Amino acid sequence: MTTRRDFIKKTTTGTAAVTLGSMVLPSWANARILGANDQINCAVIGVRSRAKAHVLAIHQDTNAKILYSCDVDDTILEEHNAWCQEHIGYVPKVEKDFRKVLEDKDVDAIFIATPDHWHAPMAIMGLQAGKHVYVEKPCSHDPHENDLLVAARNKYGKKVQMGNQQRSAKTSMMAVEDIKKGVIGNVFKGEAYYSNNRESIGHGKIIDVPHTLDWDLWQGPAPRESYRDNVHPYNWHWFRNWGTGEIHNNGTHEIDICRWALGVDLPETVTAFGGKYTFDDDWEFPDNQQVTYTFPGDKFITWTSHSRGIMKPERPGRGITIYGSKGVMELSRNFYKLYDLGGNLLKQEDEANISATLNTQGIGGLDVDHVGNFFNAIRKDTSLNSDIRDASVSTMLCHLGNLAYDAGRTIEIDTKTGKVLNSEKAMQGWKREYENGWEPKL
Repeated sequence: MTTRRDFIKKTTTGTAAVTLGSMVLPSWANARILGANDQINCAVIGVRSRAKAHVLAIHQDTNAKILYSCDVDDTILEEHNAWCQEHIGYVPKVEKDFRKVLEDKDVDAIFIATPDHWHAPMAIMGLQAGKHVYVEKPCSHDPHENDLLVAARNKYGKKVQMGNQQRSAKTSMMAVEDIKKGVIGNVFKGEAYYSNNRESIGHGKIIDVPHTLDWDLWQGPAPRESYRDNVHPYNWHWFRNWGTGEIHNNGTHEIDICRWALGVDLPETVTAFGGKYTFDDDWEFPDNQQVTYTFPGDKFITWTSHSRGIMKPERPGRGITIYGSKGVMELSRNFYKLYDLGGNLLKQEDEANISATLNTQGIGGLDVDHVGNFFNAIRKDTSLNSDIRDASVSTMLCHLGNLAYDAGRTIEIDTKTGKVLNSEKAMQGWKREYENGWEPKL
C-alpha cells in the first residue's frame, strides 16, 4: 500500500460538469478521488487579495483541503476567516509565521500570494520542506532569485507552478496550436499592453507599526526600513525594496503569452523607454513604459504600460495581439479572435468561464483550470502548464525590461543565461541586498 505522502497517483473519477453560480466548472472539479490517501492538503500564505482566487480554486477540488491561512497581519486574517466561512464553509487553521506551516508534515502544497520580495525565498524554503509550490507571478524579485528557484526545483524534485493562469486558458491553447498550423502565416510580433488609472500614493510618513502587523516578518529577506503609512497592504508594488513595478505586476501575464505564441525564449536585445510622469509621489518605477525585445528569426515583442492614465484610443485594459504574415490574433484571458490582414474577423472563441482582468483578485475560471492542472501534476505526474523553468523565462524578460530601463540604453543579452553583456549598470540589478540571515540558499 502507498501513503498520501508517496504521492497521489490515482486517477480522478466523474465526467459531468457542475455549476457554481454562473461558473461552469470543468469535469475534474466535480471528481471525488477514491481514498483518503489522495487528498492534497494545502496552505495559503498571504491572504488579503489574490489568495481569494486561490482559495476558491482549491475548493473546487473535492479532495483538496486548506489546512492553513497564513498572514503576518491579524486584521487581514480576521477578514479572511469571515470570508472563508462565507465562501467555502469552513475556516482553516490560522498561523502568522509561515515557517511553522512548513514544519507541518501534513501540508503537501503551499500557495504563495505574498508581496513579491517573498516569492522566491518562500518557495525555496517550501521546496526544502518537501512541499509542492504554487507561486504567484512574478516568481522572483530579481534575476538571481529566478535562477536560484529553478535550481531548487531541480534539486528537491517537487512541482512548482507559477500563477500566470492564462497558460491554462483553452482559447489561448487553441490560438497557439493554430499558430503552429500556420493559420496566420509566419508570426513575427507580439504586442502586450496594460492600462489603468492608478492614483497617487503620496509621500509616506514614518508611523508606529500597527499592533496587528508583524513588520519584521513582513520584510523578511528585504533590508530593514521604518514603517511608513503608504506601503502596506498594496502600495509595496511600487517600491523597489519589495516590489517589481507594473511590468511584473501585470506585464508578466501578457509578455508570457506573447513569448509562448511566438515560440521564443530569452531575447537578444532589450530596449526600454518611459518614466514617471503623472504624480510627485513615492512611486519608484516608471508609471508609463515601453519595452521592446528582439529575438532570433526577426521576431520581437513590445510591452506598453500606462499605469496612471488610460490608453487612447479606447482599448481593453489589457491584452495581447499576435501579428503574422497572413493574419492577426487578438487574445485575452476570456477570448481568442482571428482576423485577416484587412482586419476582418474570421473566428472567435470564448472561454466558458469569465475571469476578471483588472481588479486585484483576478478571480475566474482560469484559476480553477490552473490549480486543477497543478493538482493533476501532483497526483499523476502530468505536465504543468506553467512549470517554473518556462515561467522563469517570462519572468526574466520582465526583469530585463527593468534592467534596460535602469541602464538607459539598449542592452545585449546572453541568450543562454539572460545576463547582460554590455552594461555594468544593468548588471548591478542582477541580485538584491538581503537582510542579514535571510539570503536564500540551496
